[in-house]
Amino acid sequence: MQRLLKDFLPHFIIVLLFVVAALAYFNPVLQGKKIFQSDIVQYTGMAKQHSDYRTSTGEETYWTDAAFGGMPTYQLGAKYPHNYIKQLDLSLRFLPRPADYLFLYFISIYILFLVLKVDYKLAFLGALAFGFSTYLIIILGVGHNAKAHAIAYMPLVISGVILTFRKKYLWGFVLTTIAMALQLVANHFQMTYYLMFLVICLGTAYLVDAYRKKRLPHYFKSVIILFFGVAIAIGLNATNILATKEYADTSTRGKSELTINPDGSTRQGGDGLSYDYITEYSYGILESFNLLIPRLMGGGTSEPLPRDGETFESLLRLGASPQEASEVITQLPVYWGEQPIVAAPAYIGAIMIFLAVLALFLVRGRLKWWVTATILLSLFLSWGKNFSFLTELFVDYVPLYDKFRAVSSIQVLIELAVPILAVVGLHQFFNGFIKPERRKKALIYSAAIVGGIVILFLVLKSVFLDFASPYDQTLREQLGTPLVEAIRADRASLFTSDAIRTLILVLLSATVLWFFLKEKIKQGSVIAMLLVLILIDLVGVDRRYVNNDDFVSARIMEQPFQKNQADEMILQDDGHFRVYDITNSPFNSGRASYYHNALGGYHAAKPGRIQDLEDYYLSQGDIGMLNMMNVRYIIAQGPNGNPVAQRNPYANGNAWFVQDILLAENADEELRLLDSLDTKKTAVIHRQFKDELPLQKIERDSAASIDLASYKPDHLVYETSSSSPQLAVFSEVYYPQGWNAYINGEQAEYIRANYVLRAIPVPAGIHKIEFKFEPKVIQTGSTISLISSILLFLLIIGGVFFEFKRRTQEGESVSE
Repeated sequence: MQRLLKDFLPHFIIVLLFVVAALAYFNPVLQGKKIFQSDIVQYTGMAKQHSDYRTSTGEETYWTDAAFGGMPTYQLGAKYPHNYIKQLDLSLRFLPRPADYLFLYFISIYILFLVLKVDYKLAFLGALAFGFSTYLIIILGVGHNAKAHAIAYMPLVISGVILTFRKKYLWGFVLTTIAMALQLVANHFQMTYYLMFLVICLGTAYLVDAYRKKRLPHYFKSVIILFFGVAIAIGLNATNILATKEYADTSTRGKSELTINPDGSTRQGGDGLSYDYITEYSYGILESFNLLIPRLMGGGTSEPLPRDGETFESLLRLGASPQEASEVITQLPVYWGEQPIVAAPAYIGAIMIFLAVLALFLVRGRLKWWVTATILLSLFLSWGKNFSFLTELFVDYVPLYDKFRAVSSIQVLIELAVPILAVVGLHQFFNGFIKPERRKKALIYSAAIVGGIVILFLVLKSVFLDFASPYDQTLREQLGTPLVEAIRADRASLFTSDAIRTLILVLLSATVLWFFLKEKIKQGSVIAMLLVLILIDLVGVDRRYVNNDDFVSARIMEQPFQKNQADEMILQDDGHFRVYDITNSPFNSGRASYYHNALGGYHAAKPGRIQDLEDYYLSQGDIGMLNMMNVRYIIAQGPNGNPVAQRNPYANGNAWFVQDILLAENADEELRLLDSLDTKKTAVIHRQFKDELPLQKIERDSAASIDLASYKPDHLVYETSSSSPQLAVFSEVYYPQGWNAYINGEQAEYIRANYVLRAIPVPAGIHKIEFKFEPKVIQTGSTISLISSILLFLLIIGGVFFEFKRRTQEGESVSE
């Protein structure tokens, strides 16, 4: 027992140190503050309605009217029955956000290093290096929480896979299953998809090794166990996965029926994203060196120019006051790469790259090859359109690759792989089994390679780098050539200072390791010195982009949008209607959704048909579509610059009877016929619904009426009265995957009208029409989740029992 405590104590202390490190970096959380995350602000606006509904009723609604005219809440924080793995995830994330994600970074990769049989002190060093890599910190700063969440569990999944291949079948299966389930809980399938690439690289390396050593039966046994574990992990997340898949098919990520673009050109086929959209964020080939030199390309797009630089001085010479000059330099682009927006360079750390290169000379076997393959694959794919041959190959032939945008995001695999290689290499460097001469040569070669690259950039920077931004020509026209040249001089200066910084850190690290080889410094002291240098390196860069200034009072994040006069006026109207806010980009803002049922919103996967309506009509200045969407108020900028609410007197209302029907042959015609259409009188119906229209000719009934009697987001009740059969059109989004219609309590068929709305034939007489959101996917997914949870529990109990029995029998045979 004492030995067990002694073995466990160092790990317990390290876990406490991880907690301290996470809270120290994000120390304002100890004062109750929250980090201002722009994406989370928008998410808060989008999720406000169903969050309030849950609070006020104690019930869960899976539909919200607050965004895009109506959409499922599956991607907006919906809570599902029997989601026990989510409860485990919440238990692990016990620290205040975002310190919880930073802690997960640390603990997850620490476990991986232990599985790789690395000394716990080196594992601690590697965990801090991974957690503090700039990309992983900046995504917390901007609010990409789901991405950070998914990345944090990646090392844990790899740990389970490696244990399984090492014939630790029980614990490998358990860890892989739970880790994979936790990774899926994060609900960022792009990161899960990229994790698959890493696992394929790892699995291929183990396959080749098994073939060479004639251990293929063990290999395939491990693969079957892993597949079974992943299947259970998927089952534990069945509700979310099935619901997300169902919604994704109808979103901008799914296949569109349209064959033309708004400008009349032929639309690209396929059910994925367009090539241009996928590769919009492509890492530059030269830009990739900012993994080593952070400000190679200037830094981030919102990073200010230096106050003591040439631009500031030029502005003063042009007559600007110091205050004016200070404001101007915050608006000029220091980043000069080709990506539209870069919050910060994806800096891994000069020391970590140096140690990774050192590892290439020392590490042998499977790990070296799967890690190196992962680094190269992710680097090449991150170049996107700058390495079009490979990118087009993957877009055209690799399943699901065209479902995700921002190809530069795959560099998360480099962020993970480099620390793994670096720490394992350092472990080998301290290994007494490697001859001193080999270690000496490896140290000299790696220092020469990494240091040489930096020196080459410094000496030949005028050859390799022009420091010219794609926007410089526009700036030249606006500000003049001298100021643009001053901006470029500042970019060059930032590069030079960071390059020298990188060179110093590499040389210091190499010197420390050299003294170890000369037996001037002990191993413990070397690890401590390297740890200090790594923290100075990474935290120093991190704090440029995410620091205490980014924290605000909790109230600001909990109530990010303050009411204005327009909101106050609209909120006095207690009817059911929609609002269209044009003070911001309507389809890229969650502000209106925070207070109202908005036609716009903010989401990475917008409802496909509503987005089409935006692309083909609303964004072209044709706002006639607002009437059929029951937009009663438009928020616009007033004469004094303050938002004002303009009432739309032409809104169609919640539902109406039409007089005529236009049949459309296809989706293109269905959308085109809406142009200049009086939607109050005429409905456009796709020919696929013709057989469900019992009415050949609608008999006009001036006394007919249809009114919304009661409203909840997932349950709408209408009362109708007419002397003849009618076709009712509702200003509600058509979403047949869950919405059911009932007439007088009997389920009835309904159809799509006007490309995006619902319609239903109504018999003559007085009737009650109901729409209920009853998604079968929730019931199906919850049942699968419950069965998977029970199965995993039984397998763990059974596995532990048989493992205990096996060890007992082995102990008895030894005693005999």
